[in-house]
Amino acid sequence: MNKEPAEALMRVVLEIEAAHKLESIKKAVRGFASPFGYDRFVLFSASSASEEVLERIYWVEGDWFGCGQDVDAQTYVRHCPVTRHILKTREAFFWRKMQGQGEAHYQIIKSPGGPGIQGLQVPVFGPQGLEGAMSLGGISVDGSPRVRIGLTIVATAAFFSARRLLEAPVAEVLKTLSRREREVLSWTAAGRRQSDIAATLGLSERTVENHLRSARRRLGVATTAQAIMMAIRNGEIDG
Repeated sequence: MNKEPAEALMRVVLEIEAAHKLESIKKAVRGFASPFGYDRFVLFSASSASEEVLERIYWVEGDWFGCGQDVDAQTYVRHCPVTRHILKTREAFFWRKMQGQGEAHYQIIKSPGGPGIQGLQVPVFGPQGLEGAMSLGGISVDGSPRVRIGLTIVATAAFFSARRLLEAPVAEVLKTLSRREREVLSWTAAGRRQSDIAATLGLSERTVENHLRSARRRLGVATTAQAIMMAIRNGEIDG
C-alpha cells in the first residue's frame, strides 16, 4: 500500500473512531469501500458461545439477493453459511454466492472473480474471543492484498465504534447470566474441572469454555475468577 492510499485509510479510520452516530460510520465505510466495488454491507456482533453465532445486527445494506429484494436481516444473516464460517478462522476471507436451481450456494474462495455476488468477511476478535464481524460484498470487487488489508482495518474500526454507539456501557447493562452460564460458573466456583463439568452437564469441554467466555463477557470482566466474584455479588450464583 503506497503512501497516498495509506493516508486515506488512516483518515477513514480516524473518522470512524470519532463518529458520534451510526450514519457517520456508514458514510465513512461506503466512501472507502465503494471505489473497490463493494456496495453491500452487514455489520454485527457475534459470539462463539451462542448457538446462532449472531447476537445483534448493527447495519445491513445493499442488494444481497441480487434482485432488488428487501433483506430480512435477521433471517438472512443468521442462516447464511458465511456467517458461521467465522467460527473456523481468525483471518478475513473471501466468499462467493452462486445461484443454481433456485437455491443460493456459497463458496469460500482464495480471491474474488467470475460471476455472482462475492465479497470479504472480516471476523473481529477482542479480549473475550470472537466479538463480531463485517461482510462487504459486490458484483465486481477488488480482492488485492492492499484492499483486503485496508478493508479489514476499516471493518474492525467500524465494529468497535458501532458497538460503542449502540451498546449500553457495561455498568448500565443488567448483567444477567443465562441458565447454562450460571450452571457452568457455579460448578467452576465449586472447584470442578472443565472436563468434569462437561461430563456432568452432557456438554463438550469446548462448549463449557465457550459458556465461561460468554459469562466473562456478559459480566464485563477479564478472568473467570472475576466472573465468579461478580456473579456471587450479583446473586447469580451462591457463594
